[in-house]
Amino acid sequence: MTGAADDRARAAKANGRVGIAAAGLAVVMLGAAFAAVPFYRWFCATTGYGGTPLVATAAPTEAPGRPIEVRFDTNVRGALTWSFHAEKSTVTVPLGETVTVNFRIENTSTQVQRGVAAFNVTPALAAPHFMKLACFCFEEQTLKPGEVLEAPVTFWVDRDIDTDKNVAGLSALTLSYSFFPVGEPQRAAEQGKRPPETTTQPREDGHG
Repeated sequence: MTGAADDRARAAKANGRVGIAAAGLAVVMLGAAFAAVPFYRWFCATTGYGGTPLVATAAPTEAPGRPIEVRFDTNVRGALTWSFHAEKSTVTVPLGETVTVNFRIENTSTQVQRGVAAFNVTPALAAPHFMKLACFCFEEQTLKPGEVLEAPVTFWVDRDIDTDKNVAGLSALTLSYSFFPVGEPQRAAEQGKRPPETTTQPREDGHG
């Protein structure tokens, strides 16, 4: 009887260790799921993957180079009833020169709404040369009915774009922003892909 009791005790201890290990694994997997989106954003912002512009910490100090045209594409997805556009539809700037463009966001609904913007550069191979100093992307915005937000984006196109054989001499690129109801960009990031494309909403006057 004593031997059987010892066997049951050892089995109970083993089962307990398995349970603890399983619980620990579940915690690790849950943490990994929560970390996936920040890591994906960091990876894209560090490498330019998927047309994601790089994030800079200081403005360039070199003399400006040749001009390049930067176009702005703005979209609103899902259930958001927002008006969203850049103050200018396009700007032409010298390579290496910092520029700030304001975007106007307005909640045209009768309810408080929350949104977050995802973004990318096309052609995607130019993304590693598009540098941002300030941006409202991936920051949750909460707007009351009729509220208007002016959001600046400060950027430059690096002069080394002309040393990249894939995009050397490129005359124009497009910076695209899409606002989603809170939660949708995170799901797209978890799937390891950019949000689906939509039709651009051009502004004929080019002003906000």
